[in-house]
Amino acid sequence: MQKLPSVNVLGGVLEPCSMAPRTGFFRDGLCNTCFEDAGSHTVCAVMTAEFLAFSAYVGNDLSTPRPELGFAGVRPGDTWCLCAGRFLQAWDEGCAPRVRLAATHARALETVPLAVLRECAEG
Repeated sequence: MQKLPSVNVLGGVLEPCSMAPRTGFFRDGLCNTCFEDAGSHTVCAVMTAEFLAFSAYVGNDLSTPRPELGFAGVRPGDTWCLCAGRFLQAWDEGCAPRVRLAATHARALETVPLAVLRECAEG
């Protein structure tokens, strides 16, 4: 698998999203992606209890630890590389988490309009 260039939605160098917990399709702490990343794990988001409950409800429980997979679970306040489609779905439902634009991969723009990402941006 070949990583796509590490460019963020603002056109700059992709910044780290989270090393603890280690996130990303490649588990490299960045929302890097490749053509094999069908879910497009490209949106760096700050988790909220509301979003985590929504994600579990729609079938992706990010909170429950899975030690057999080396996954400790995600908690409110953690940052995590979300699938672009799931982020957009959460936005449509009114429970999208905050986004770190400099750590969100440009490929997210294939699914999520920049205006939506800016609306949800931190700060």
